[in-house]
Amino acid sequence: MSTPMTDRVGTVVTHRRYVPYSHAHYAGNLVDGAYSLGLFGDVATEMCIVLDGDEGLFASYSDVQFRAPVRAGDVLEITATLVREGTRSRVMDFAVHVVGRGAPTDDAPGRAEVLDPPVVATTATGTVVVPPAPRG
Repeated sequence: MSTPMTDRVGTVVTHRRYVPYSHAHYAGNLVDGAYSLGLFGDVATEMCIVLDGDEGLFASYSDVQFRAPVRAGDVLEITATLVREGTRSRVMDFAVHVVGRGAPTDDAPGRAEVLDPPVVATTATGTVVVPPAPRG
């Protein structure tokens, strides 16, 4: 019987991503909430590769919270933190933080700013499953 490796709890994977204007779907250059969920899938995949040598498969999301808008021109920091590990399941907390935002003006259309502090845009908890560890 395999014993979970609890010393891996607390492992964090972080990605950064610029949101292109082609992803805006709504007035005010808003991006749909599914965009954040897709980014959570990306950091979860890397977490599974780091911990298990496999991409894993998402089983579920729980407690998804859309706390602030994500807009085209934003720079996002996406994190996954391993909070619980079973034999085949990995439970992770996710967060999208807006760390930079486009702030164009008529005389400076490419103007942008760093947000300090960053804005928490989306949070969630998710469960990913991985294949059983080889017996040996």
